[in-house]
Amino acid sequence: MVNSEDFIKRLEKILDYYGLSAAVFADKVSVQRSGISHLLSGRNKPSLEFVMKVVDAYPEVNLYWFLNGKGTFPHKPEKQITATPPIPTTPPPTPVTPAQNPVPEKAEAAPPAPQLPLEFKEKLIEKKSNGKKVIEKVVLFYDDGSFEAYQI
Repeated sequence: MVNSEDFIKRLEKILDYYGLSAAVFADKVSVQRSGISHLLSGRNKPSLEFVMKVVDAYPEVNLYWFLNGKGTFPHKPEKQITATPPIPTTPPPTPVTPAQNPVPEKAEAAPPAPQLPLEFKEKLIEKKSNGKKVIEKVVLFYDDGSFEAYQI
């Protein structure tokens, strides 16, 4: 069972360590200000919800120390020793010279865009004649993710 007087001393130690007033501390741990006041005066005992909110908001507070007074405050996390894998050493890249990488004689060109059917072209030509904007390309997107581009 938690000794209320000792718990109050530990709570006051937390407030002093962080330099907080009871009201600011209550706001940081999301509890009512009156609840902190009642805890500090000894009127109320701490609830599990309050204790967990304090431990969540302040990771330096050791749960076991906070409840029983055993352990340390501020809680110093244990050093975790992890082995790092050795960094592989690779030889530096060799510079590329033109003799090593011959340029292919015939570069592949992208396939030409399909042409619009004649009836679409006629309608578009009518719209071009108004002098405002000129349409250069029409792209149709399909629901399967494919598309077709028409050059005008």
